[in-house]
Amino acid sequence: MTTQTLALTGSTGHLGGMIARGLSTRGVAMRLLARTPDRAPSLPGATVVASTYVNSDDVRAGLDGVDVLFMVSGAESADRLDQHRAFIDAAAAAGVSHIVYTSFNGASPDATFTLARDHWGTEQHIIARGLPYTFLRNSFYADILPELADEDGVIRGPAGDGRLAPVTRADVARVAATVLTDPAAHRNATYTLTGPQAITLTEAADIISETTGRAVTYLDETIEEEYESRRRWDAPQWQYDAWVSTYTAIAAGEFAHVTDDVATVTGRDAQSLREHFRNR
Repeated sequence: MTTQTLALTGSTGHLGGMIARGLSTRGVAMRLLARTPDRAPSLPGATVVASTYVNSDDVRAGLDGVDVLFMVSGAESADRLDQHRAFIDAAAAAGVSHIVYTSFNGASPDATFTLARDHWGTEQHIIARGLPYTFLRNSFYADILPELADEDGVIRGPAGDGRLAPVTRADVARVAATVLTDPAAHRNATYTLTGPQAITLTEAADIISETTGRAVTYLDETIEEEYESRRRWDAPQWQYDAWVSTYTAIAAGEFAHVTDDVATVTGRDAQSLREHFRNR
C-alpha cells in the first residue's frame, strides 16, 4: 500500500464518493478536495479541504504536500477544459507528482462526441506539464442508461445500430482504488474501461426492461429530429451538440471496442449491463 499523500476530487459525486469509500475501507488516508466541503463524506482517515478547479493561492495550498492526485473531470461547461488546465497548473506548481484522471472512451481531438475532445485536451495538458499520469478512459456508465429514457420510457437518438460497451461505476471505482493504492505500477498508463459486451441501444433497452421491470424502448431518430426534440430545454448550442453527438458517436462505432482492462487491473471481470441491474 502506498505511503504517499493522496488527494481526491469529486468525493461529493457518485464515482468519487465510491472511490473514497473504497479506499477508506482499505485503510488509505486521503485528502478530499471539495467545492462544497460540507457535502464531502465523513470517512476514517480522510480530511476535507475546500478546493475548486482554478489556479489560486488557496487551491495550491490545498494541494501542498500531495504526491498523487485523483482528478475527476469537472461538470460539463463551455469552459471545462480551461478549468482543467488551471487546476493541473496548480497541481504542478504545488509539486504533485502523479495525476490519475477520469477521461473518456475515445478521447481524441476529432472525436465525434464533442465532450471527448475536452478529455483529450486535458490529457495533453497533463502530459505537456511533464506530470506522470494514469488515464482512466471510461465508457458510458451502465448505471445511467435508464436515465436516457424519457417519461414514456423511450430512449431517443440517432444511434442507429451502433454499439457501445457500457461500464458500471462500481467497476471504474474498483480500478481507480487499485491504481491509487499502488500508483507507481500504473505510471503513464492509459486504460479504456468498458463492460464485457458491446450492445445496441435496442438491446440495452430490452435488458433494462427485462431486469428492472420498467418498459423501455429505443427509437432511432434523425439528427435533425434529435436537435428539435432537445430544444424543448433551453440550453447553449455546445450543450445541444454534446447531447446529439453522444448518439452519433455510437452510430459511428466509436464506443464499440471492448477491452479487458478492468480485469487486467483488478483481477475481476467487468459486469455486464444485465448483471449490473440483476444484482442491484
